[in-house]
Amino acid sequence: MHPFDVLSVKDDLLLQALGQQLKQCRLEQRIGTVALASRTGISRNTLRCIERGDPSTAIGTYLRVMSALGVGVTFHLKAAAADEGSASDNVSHAMPVAAKRSGHHLQDIQSLALHREAVRRVKNNPALVTQAMDVLTRWLATSTPRTAPLWLEWQHILETRAWRKVLACTDRAQQLRQASPLLTILEPPARQAILTQVADLRRIADRK
Repeated sequence: MHPFDVLSVKDDLLLQALGQQLKQCRLEQRIGTVALASRTGISRNTLRCIERGDPSTAIGTYLRVMSALGVGVTFHLKAAAADEGSASDNVSHAMPVAAKRSGHHLQDIQSLALHREAVRRVKNNPALVTQAMDVLTRWLATSTPRTAPLWLEWQHILETRAWRKVLACTDRAQQLRQASPLLTILEPPARQAILTQVADLRRIADRK
């Protein structure tokens, strides 16, 4: 049990594996994203988030896509079978191919996990937003044409609490996380716990 209540890095990888499997099922059935999104009553962008394993998307939406693809029972049985194996084997089996090929993907997972923990803490203690905003104000005073747009967007995110923009599995969200003032609110123990999880996963990937 970790000292903070947050979906673990391993759980993030399992969710991404689910998204990849759902995408593979869609492709095997030759269903386009527009058709599947229409069938499930969601937007095409939401479907893309699901296929990326976006943790900010409601689990009920994942279940609707699974039902539309007719894979609910199949995925349930796979999950039950996985529970019978060792933790190490389960993580390695679920780890997306990109994570096994490159450490860059695990860095994205690490960044997402850190931000999710930071957002959880901000929700529990809204005063922490002021701390992040103070850091951002100092950054903006020395911003460059390259960094200013990202930091101005961060200013809007902090003011409006638009956390989904930061926690999404999109290219823009990744850019925002790379220029984030939010991680400055994390205490060293919380940060180190996530870094340790990622290091463990990297060792598992390297052994395969």
